[in-house]
Amino acid sequence: MLRIYGGLAVLAVCGIAVGAGIAYGPASPTTFRAASTSPDTFRAGSTSTPSSTRPGTGIALTANLSICDKYCDGRDPALAAGDRQALSTVIYGRSIVLHFDDADDMAWASIDSGSAGDEVWMDRSWDGGYTWSDGSKLGDTTIPSGKTGWRTLMYNVDDWAVHPGVGVVRACGKAGNRSEISCTPWARTTWNASDSRRAAATALMQFYNEGTGLFNGTGWWNSANDLTSIIDGIRITGMASYQYVIADTYAAERNANLGDFRNSYMDDTAWWALAWIDAYDLTGNTTYLNTAKDDANYLAGYWDSTCGGGIWWSNAKTYKNAIANELYLYLNAALHNRISGDTTYLARAQAEEKWFLGSGMINGSNLINDGLTINSNGTCVNNGAAVWTYNQGVILSGLTELYKATGNASVLNEAVTLANASSSSAQLNPVSATAPKGELADPSAGGGDEPTFKGVYARGVYALNSVASGAPYGCYLARQAATAYVNDRNAADQYGNLWAGPWSSTAQGGPDQPAAAQQGSAVYLQNAGPGFTSPNSPAVTNALNCS
Repeated sequence: MLRIYGGLAVLAVCGIAVGAGIAYGPASPTTFRAASTSPDTFRAGSTSTPSSTRPGTGIALTANLSICDKYCDGRDPALAAGDRQALSTVIYGRSIVLHFDDADDMAWASIDSGSAGDEVWMDRSWDGGYTWSDGSKLGDTTIPSGKTGWRTLMYNVDDWAVHPGVGVVRACGKAGNRSEISCTPWARTTWNASDSRRAAATALMQFYNEGTGLFNGTGWWNSANDLTSIIDGIRITGMASYQYVIADTYAAERNANLGDFRNSYMDDTAWWALAWIDAYDLTGNTTYLNTAKDDANYLAGYWDSTCGGGIWWSNAKTYKNAIANELYLYLNAALHNRISGDTTYLARAQAEEKWFLGSGMINGSNLINDGLTINSNGTCVNNGAAVWTYNQGVILSGLTELYKATGNASVLNEAVTLANASSSSAQLNPVSATAPKGELADPSAGGGDEPTFKGVYARGVYALNSVASGAPYGCYLARQAATAYVNDRNAADQYGNLWAGPWSSTAQGGPDQPAAAQQGSAVYLQNAGPGFTSPNSPAVTNALNCS
């Protein structure tokens, strides 16, 4: 049962697993996170005893005191390879500290400046801190007579015997003569998190549902982007720990909706097709490429002469908009670049580019509105609807692929013109105290779709930056990545939706709470940045001051 004490969520538990206490001297608590130092290596678990299943995942998870990795739960902290005091909290003068042995992916909790009977334990969660029913009160122990401090045994943060098995932990405690409880924020070791790119991906994997092949709490098309961000990260960082999600998702979702990752919305279908092109690039498995081809052919069936060309947004054929057509350009150009001797996909991409640039959706500020209004006389005009960031980003990815296909400098120049407009737009990059040079932002941040938009934009700018002369957007991307890293990230490397912050003070209950869509967006952003290891590093300072 979940209870609230002084604004803190605390779990009342039956059948608590109790670990023996170890004599403990005074601690020096601190609230900062040290720079990451551990390697990024997938490590399979050795033995564990499945005893519970995470709701909605279909994955057997291990209960208290049952996880074994390099070492088993219940290890003596005196044997730890290191002691990073990550987070602390104070209640009635007692200092409660969360400790990490990063090299061994283990954690323990301590209580200091207390008296006999004071209690300390850890909670462990498999879904980013939303629930912890099978990992509550680990090592629960009390300060013995004659001591002022005590500590729990060590417990594994992750369970590599299952997928995804990515955990977070927190330290909790209370004065022996009081009912109030205080817990540190959730956090994790630096395992598979040695820089901002790897850490963001690992935090995203806490939302992955192996039973469905999707990411919990977000939409179908958002999950396609979350998957793509993971694949991009593997290619960029070389951390292959989560590569298994490619085959798992393909198997779990291939027959969903209309089959072969198609549904009634052309943009949703295209997002999945592009994810499978990304998977093909990483693995060389032509099954993924063939699926992308099938999806592109499906989309081609929705091109007609209304508005002079372009594909419809959905099979209802009531709206021609920017995102579906930008994705159509991107998908066809990408397929051409991967299919020897192709002419069909290139012709489609070139027809889309010509139509899109003349469609009227690009306004006088070189920003792209949402779509077209179809008048009663058959003419089509810019509908003046929202200027979403993802509409400014996907076109950059598409034009970059078309430039690679043709070598046509005019295609590259058009992309640069659009990128210059969006990256310098005051509307899309509002200034604030924590983002004096502008934070990328959408017209609104509500709803289930918008959290993914900004990451898609960052990915498009990153693609263009890789081919444009002098990498002109590297500074912009690094600054956005550093802004979010410093201002909109918690101790578990979960990101909010407002990259300039502030992060919600109640991570699992506030307006900026962790969610798969905005975490995937942050993975895209960090993949586009240089990769940071500490908020206090020169790399972060340089990025924030870059102009």
